[in-house]
Amino acid sequence: MSVIRPSLLASILAALVASCTTIPPEPPVTIPPKQVEAPREILRATSFPAVPGWDADNLRDAWPAFLTSCEVLVRKPDWKEPCTVARSVDTGSEKAIRVFFESFFTPYQVFNVDGSDNGLVTGYYEPLLRGARKRGGSSQTPLHRAPDDLLTIDLGGVYPELKNMRLRGRLVGNKIVPYLSRADMVQSNALAGKELVWVDDPVEAFFLQVQGSGRVQLMDTKETIRVAYADQNGHPYKSIGRYLVDKGEMTLDQASAQSIKAWYIANPARQQELLNANPSYVFFREEKVVDPNKGPKGALGVSLTAQRSIAVDPQSIPLGAPVFLATTQPGKDTPLQRLMMAQDTGGAIRGAVRADYFWGFGAEAGEKAGKMKQRGQMWVLLPKLAGSTLSKN
Repeated sequence: MSVIRPSLLASILAALVASCTTIPPEPPVTIPPKQVEAPREILRATSFPAVPGWDADNLRDAWPAFLTSCEVLVRKPDWKEPCTVARSVDTGSEKAIRVFFESFFTPYQVFNVDGSDNGLVTGYYEPLLRGARKRGGSSQTPLHRAPDDLLTIDLGGVYPELKNMRLRGRLVGNKIVPYLSRADMVQSNALAGKELVWVDDPVEAFFLQVQGSGRVQLMDTKETIRVAYADQNGHPYKSIGRYLVDKGEMTLDQASAQSIKAWYIANPARQQELLNANPSYVFFREEKVVDPNKGPKGALGVSLTAQRSIAVDPQSIPLGAPVFLATTQPGKDTPLQRLMMAQDTGGAIRGAVRADYFWGFGAEAGEKAGKMKQRGQMWVLLPKLAGSTLSKN
């Protein structure tokens, strides 16, 4: 592996500074921060009775997702004790699970840097597309593997203050330049030969990149595979819904996934214009669907759990941590208050009180995810001081 000389980094930063963000749900970091707490100024300790909806949630439904988080967190000193004790908790007893959380954790309400206590809650899901391994018939839109000339540069190796920040680019002569945008790759056919599979719907392929992973039912081989996030071209994610709003094609309230798809179908001459409004491009790798009931792996490296996993900003919320989310159902005022696990990240998930709610797999999950633009509050549960013990009551 070649080493990037420190003298090159200034030019790299100047050339690629606009390429630091990524499309959701691609993780902007690879490893959760070592500290279990986010900066103190955005967290305020409180009590469980003060968390709205805490007593009403059936914590048994969240327990499998918590144990999944512990597969990673148990290696961290502050999480070792609660994650070890969790293995012996009666999974069938809601009371035992509640006592466990209330004994080992302190809830901290999450605040934005401006002091506000609410933020945006969106949704995402794992879609199902149809396609084939070879191009033909209706299968005309490729999903691509990562190109061989894509470079990923970890700046933290030279500048500790830039830990977990990555830049992506390509080598041209002896200079590193930003990687091609979506429009550039389409125009130059730069990804020829890197096709993973071909799918039958270009707009669904685009939204697959927004979701970050999905499944493809292959009509030629009669198998269903998972296409998982592999990498990204380094360009920042830009919402095509916002593009249509700015162009006066729809209002902000109308800009759901469903309305964007309808506009795309109704405007064939402007389809590529719309897709190119987002310069970000996601590359995939193939995975087997070992258990259809499990979701794709998130940034924590564990399978997501439908309606119990969320994507967060890891600069504010530790990956893997339990987070109580108080929001409302998509497009409604009906309360949605439940314990979630911060197991994923995303390029559009920025800020402390900001969450992306994983709805699961399939069309029904997609309908809910596409409509979800709610306001919400968050409480992160962090371990108490080492030495705390589970109550016998």
